Amino acid sequence: MDTSKLPKIRDEERESEFGYVHGVSGPVVTATAMAGAAMYELVRVGHSELVGEIIRLEGDMATIQVYEETSGVSVGDPVLRTGKPLSVELGPGIMGSIFDGIQRPLKDINDLTQSIYIPRGVNIGALNRDLKWEFTPGQSLRTGSHITGGDIYGTVFENSLIKHKLMLPPRSRGTVTYVAPPGNYDVNDVVLELEFEGLKEKFTMIQVWPVRQIRPVTEKLPANHPLLTGQRVLDALFPCVQGGTTAIPGAFGCGKTVISQSLSKYSNSDVIIYVGCGERGNEMSEVLRDFPELTMEVDGKVESIMKRTALVANTSNMPVAAREASIYTGITLSEYFRDMGYNVSMMADSTSRWAEALREISGRLAEMPADSGYPAYLGARLASFYERAGRVKCLGNPEREGSVSIVGAVSPPGGDFSDPVTSATLGIVQVFWGLDKKLAQRKHFPSVNWLISYSKYTRALDEYYDKHFPEFVPLRTKAKEILQEEEDLAEIVQLVGKVRLSSCEEGLWVDILPRLMVGMCMHALGTYCCPPCQLNNRHLSLRPTKSHWRLLNYSRMTSCSRMAILRMTGSALSTKRWASFPTQLRSMTWRDMQWRPRLRVTTRSPGP
Repeated sequence: MDTSKLPKIRDEERESEFGYVHGVSGPVVTATAMAGAAMYELVRVGHSELVGEIIRLEGDMATIQVYEETSGVSVGDPVLRTGKPLSVELGPGIMGSIFDGIQRPLKDINDLTQSIYIPRGVNIGALNRDLKWEFTPGQSLRTGSHITGGDIYGTVFENSLIKHKLMLPPRSRGTVTYVAPPGNYDVNDVVLELEFEGLKEKFTMIQVWPVRQIRPVTEKLPANHPLLTGQRVLDALFPCVQGGTTAIPGAFGCGKTVISQSLSKYSNSDVIIYVGCGERGNEMSEVLRDFPELTMEVDGKVESIMKRTALVANTSNMPVAAREASIYTGITLSEYFRDMGYNVSMMADSTSRWAEALREISGRLAEMPADSGYPAYLGARLASFYERAGRVKCLGNPEREGSVSIVGAVSPPGGDFSDPVTSATLGIVQVFWGLDKKLAQRKHFPSVNWLISYSKYTRALDEYYDKHFPEFVPLRTKAKEILQEEEDLAEIVQLVGKVRLSSCEEGLWVDILPRLMVGMCMHALGTYCCPPCQLNNRHLSLRPTKSHWRLLNYSRMTSCSRMAILRMTGSALSTKRWASFPTQLRSMTWRDMQWRPRLRVTTRSPGP
């Protein structure tokens, strides 16, 4: 492959002073003659100009973690200082794109090189410079207007789902001296010009932001709206909020990636940022294959889910140092769309691979290891990442609110939740969806263990449920009581079998629990369950009386409610079959039993 045509770092970015490679140890490079460099400064290493970041300074010696393969780098090679931190480009064109860990567009690299691999030292802009966007300036914006950081000065329709709001960078302010008229512009065209204290500054549709720096907000707000996943066990028993933090730990094969992808497909978020951090390449291939085919209905129109999704792919065969960059790239993109007033969900799969990269680099730096060889600052790094989530009041005018929800998958070795990464994560996040290997082996998906999982947002959401679904909280409490009873009955059944159960306990074990917990997630109707239908399913599970069946109108039922019938009858019902169903129910023998105060449960009597 001829790499001579690949664009290199621009001449105007070069500096007169270079450092020189002193030593190479895997992704860690030491350089001399680096006096004046700054921590986390972006550098270019070697003649191939590999992307790196300074992570330690000692005198004129700098330690650099390189985000590309360091094969061929030798002592004495030049190290170019750029004088800038590792940053991402923010602007129109992010949605529907797939980037690597340092925001290089993989599709553009493939079109340029005709190779399935990323060549070393390639330097391509994250956003397409040739694509034209229809720019519309703000209605109240005119020459002489005063604007400050965070103010929205124009809009661009990125696609039919995302209205991209162009915001003034947080540290900028001034008086408008020029605003571009409505029309088509590329991202490099000047659309706004400000003057402040006699200095003029021009702005394009692109703004650059350091990935390690948190974007400022006016105020952090308490969460008040649930993050709906469509999975009954998660939304009903262990809910998360928009702006919350969630961990999904589980062993190999428990379904962490399936839950993350399900959240990306069906959650009630406006924007999805999916980060594949050190996971297998076939999982990202599955995302790329499935997502373009998935659709959602918005205002009566069917739209592709990819229109609201951006992917950051850093597979396990890529350099380990880039795993950390992919996490920070994803959260910075999320904060950018949050500042527009959108509710953003970021999926990180998996943070354990990031922790393993920290352990490898820490070992090469000869740092004192902590538990299981992880660095002592592991918890601080995880906390600095998860604390960037939240619901906020955005900077600038007009007033708007946005949120970033973080869902991080954790892969403890052997499913051991005492793993340092899992322990550190659980001390930070507010929702814990623990996956059980035994449930997964029984084909019980999602394999969420309801005995160890928890959510600290239940009380925060009580007001929301009381307002919209008054019966939701009492039914959830009853469901949890039943599940706790199941744990006690399970020990009895394992020891002596079902024959020792009373009729009340047998009704609970045989009839209620399968209805309550077992879903059919692989069925077309079972992939998503909305809150009203979850409430209806709880009624069907806890109080399946004849009168309740008669009140249901099949023609008005949603797909979720039909799914509940499918779970209970074993087959889908047509409108004609549904009309005769109450008659069949009346012919059955039903017996009531009181097994808990104010909870009336019925079970079908055995046949002759």
